[in-house]
Amino acid sequence: MLEKKLKNKRRSCLKKGIERRRYPRFETELPLDLAVDGYAFRTTTENVSCIGAYCHLDKYLPPFTKIAIKLTLPIHGQNRLESSVIACNGVIVRTEDDAAGGFNIAIFFNEIREKQKQKISRYLSQFLPY
Repeated sequence: MLEKKLKNKRRSCLKKGIERRRYPRFETELPLDLAVDGYAFRTTTENVSCIGAYCHLDKYLPPFTKIAIKLTLPIHGQNRLESSVIACNGVIVRTEDDAAGGFNIAIFFNEIREKQKQKISRYLSQFLPY
């Protein structure tokens, strides 16, 4: 009986377009620096969550590639804009060709401290409806 209710709820969420992820994604452009095998890449996120990001690169990086990540969050301080850098490690979980050129990649933050997740969460909470 419970399994049937969960299936119906999943179908309902899919029809309504409701985000079912534990850590929902938010569309926001944030500076993102990636490093892999001695190469460095600078890009911006298309969307981000507490455990991952989606971005565009001109160079192909295959799935399962391990990468070092620096994500820059803008923080509003007293009378000025500051930034906080989240440094963690990740792995590319999906690489897609972009029709306009380059590649769209999905990154999972597989080595991120809880404190770093909390910083991302606080930043993203500003996008939640009240």
